[in-house]
Amino acid sequence: MERYRVLEEIGDGTCGSVYKAINLETNETVAIKKMKRKFYVWEECMNLREVKSLCKLNHPNIVKLREIVRENHELFFIFEHMECNLYQIMRDRQGPIPEAEIRQFMSQILQGLAYMHGNGYFHRDLKPENLLVTKDVIKIADFGLAREVASQPPYTDYVSTRWYRAPEVLLQSRLYTPAIDMWAVGAILAELFTLCPLFPGESEMDQIYKICAVLGSPDYTTWPEGMNLSQSLNFRFSEIMPANLCELIPNASFEALDLIMQLCSWDPLRRPSAEQALQHPFFHVGTWVPCSIQTPFLPKSNSETRTKPKLELKLWDFGTESDDCFLGLTLAVKPSVPNIEVANSVHQNTREDMLFCSGFQDHSRQSVFWPLLSPDQSRNDVPVRSSLLSSSCMNSQVSLPSVGIPQSTGFTIPGLQRTSVLDSLSFGPMMVIPSSYQHGRV
Repeated sequence: MERYRVLEEIGDGTCGSVYKAINLETNETVAIKKMKRKFYVWEECMNLREVKSLCKLNHPNIVKLREIVRENHELFFIFEHMECNLYQIMRDRQGPIPEAEIRQFMSQILQGLAYMHGNGYFHRDLKPENLLVTKDVIKIADFGLAREVASQPPYTDYVSTRWYRAPEVLLQSRLYTPAIDMWAVGAILAELFTLCPLFPGESEMDQIYKICAVLGSPDYTTWPEGMNLSQSLNFRFSEIMPANLCELIPNASFEALDLIMQLCSWDPLRRPSAEQALQHPFFHVGTWVPCSIQTPFLPKSNSETRTKPKLELKLWDFGTESDDCFLGLTLAVKPSVPNIEVANSVHQNTREDMLFCSGFQDHSRQSVFWPLLSPDQSRNDVPVRSSLLSSSCMNSQVSLPSVGIPQSTGFTIPGLQRTSVLDSLSFGPMMVIPSSYQHGRV
């Protein structure tokens, strides 16, 4: 250890203390974790879960273990140095964190988790303090409680900090899975918006009550295994109605709220995996598919050879129930089409010239279509098709995903915010149909 000069202590935990130091040979700043217990045999050191996992895992969003040193029966882990942790960022924040920044953090965390779970490990102690940040890069750290997915249960019932502990662990299940990491991710995502813990329980029983106060009490429909666990402990859930998550996290988008609710599902079987979570519309808001550059030397088309606007759609569809349909929408229009064609094609074939949205708040079993209009066409000019339900209004508080579109195409589709959709002159009458139609061709 003479190669390192300690600068300051930057953390202290149950198993060890962490120091900021400099490598005197390379002048590199590192973090040194000194274990509190003594190690008399080298094989004992190499059998530590933290050593096993970090020697196997190599990912940009997982902290790197540079060296292991045993000296005078003391064990030192030499890590890459990170500037701060996520808790410190939230603590020092003067105002809300922009959703774009939250999205960037969460994407990196989930990529690291997907790699970790795919390589046979789950963390079991995810919390803001164990997520290290340097500039715009975030990395998962502290693998002291990491466990192999393939290891044989039963597992210990004391894992993770209480506020981020999954309900199956609180009810002393010994058969939990990597889904406990996904619960913690959901709680962290909510905290990034509010800068306060979502479930700040003061004891294990209070922790369960805090969860019920947000999600509502579970039953045999929502979580059958949990009801069996509670019966084995002679514990009975109080009858509590779920809170309105929009009121608890008012600055979060609908996509963010939906992802939080999925990650914080009572039933671990209903939580998405890290890979599935990365496909959620929350990570695809405001994106669009670019079109190829149109050559300027193509001859102008006449009325007989005109082509219809080409719409490129990219949809993400997943859910645990047959009726669940969460669609992220990406749309682009080929810019070479004459403006007048857009308005004409709306009349000619409604099925090809509609925007599609599903899964919005309070209308999860319905889908909404908006006909595309040219700037000089009134929305009253578009007839309501008899095959669809009549035009209907939509709650003005609903937040819908933005759709990006090239402005040179002759019509615009602004991102919809918390204003009435009917106020937009870029859309025709809205038509709401049952979600069963979404399996048809659009």
